Amino acid sequence: MTDQNEVKVEALLSIINSSAHEAIAEYKNTGHGVPGVDAGTLHPLDFATDTLALRKAIRLLEGACEQLNAILAPPQHTTYNFINNYNWACIDVAVQSRIADVLDKHPEGLGVDALADAVNLDKTKIARVLRVLALRGCFKEVKRDVFANTRLSLVLRSTSNVGSCIRTQRDFPKYAAVLSNEVEKAPRAFALKKEGKNNGYWEMNDEEHDIFHKSMMGYSEVQNSSAVLHHYPWDNVSSVVDVGSGIGAMSIPLAKMFPHLRITDQDLPETMKLSRDTWEKKAPEALLSGHVEFVPLNFLEESPVAGKDIYYLRNVIHGWSDDESRVILTNIRKVMGPNSRVLIHDCVLLRAFQEPVVEANEFSKTPEPALLNFGSHTSHQLDIVMWLIANGKERTLNEFKNIGAGVGLVLTQTYDFVGMMLLEFKIAQD
Repeated sequence: MTDQNEVKVEALLSIINSSAHEAIAEYKNTGHGVPGVDAGTLHPLDFATDTLALRKAIRLLEGACEQLNAILAPPQHTTYNFINNYNWACIDVAVQSRIADVLDKHPEGLGVDALADAVNLDKTKIARVLRVLALRGCFKEVKRDVFANTRLSLVLRSTSNVGSCIRTQRDFPKYAAVLSNEVEKAPRAFALKKEGKNNGYWEMNDEEHDIFHKSMMGYSEVQNSSAVLHHYPWDNVSSVVDVGSGIGAMSIPLAKMFPHLRITDQDLPETMKLSRDTWEKKAPEALLSGHVEFVPLNFLEESPVAGKDIYYLRNVIHGWSDDESRVILTNIRKVMGPNSRVLIHDCVLLRAFQEPVVEANEFSKTPEPALLNFGSHTSHQLDIVMWLIANGKERTLNEFKNIGAGVGLVLTQTYDFVGMMLLEFKIAQD
């Protein structure tokens, strides 16, 4: 008699094997082969703006590996590992002390004595921190007490947007410690109140604004948000409003790839100044073309510019409650033309029990045995992050659909970009 649990384990092994080979093929297609675990340089695919096929493979690979461990390992081992994980603390030490920047000048490695002097930390503690991270391929010990960068640690450099994204998260454990307190407030607000502080999440000085916007660009890289540039039919679009644009993390590459587009960046006044400065540095040709405009906007109180083809919101809705999200979308709905579309680019939660809605593209089908969320927990972790910092949340496809319906919008198409999805809405017909 066949053991059904063993059959599931064999199926997971098959998923691991096939998805790993799909990832290998994506690397080989670049002509540079598969990167080494201790490689000291970034792979060309690391810079690519369209890595959707690779991310699809990695999503399955990670999910199947985790599910396999959950099945085969003793439960006490697995559950203890949930909390017996201080990689985040070690990463924080490395980022705050800029260890990767120092090692970048010593590709062959640097002794822990010299490294400790360079970053003004105790050499014994540095060695312990780096050895923990080296177990995960982040930094490497080339010989006893001599450390060097790896492909993973290179993204921790201070010049890296991803490094900025990581730096902004150092207080998250403090917020998580009060997760079960006042449910009507973000845990961040409760934690700061205990410290005698009451500044809101969006209240920042100029330096904090700069760090925040750079971190958002890093978050875009982590989520491969640029997939939207390759998989949405922008050639059929004439005008785009980037609602809550930040400093142009998405609109700048969009303008470069599709110079025919007329783009309007809209955000708070102080952000618009930073945005214009960023465009002058990164896309001066777009400014000279006259195809870009900067219009201040408080999307909770005002409508964006009227009559454009696309109203694009990336990582906006997840920061607000359902009621506030409806206000934002209502303000957009007021100025839409009959052929306008709203694009919401956000994480989408998949759950075990929910009603079917508009189908996503070919990436929407999970293999057997069923891997919830394709085995990926990223979007659910981000749901907790939004709860911690802003009392926001990630949503299911049905929740997005219902919010849209509440303001006269209907969901017409979804694009699965792995971790994030692009949801297209149009005006509902009476």
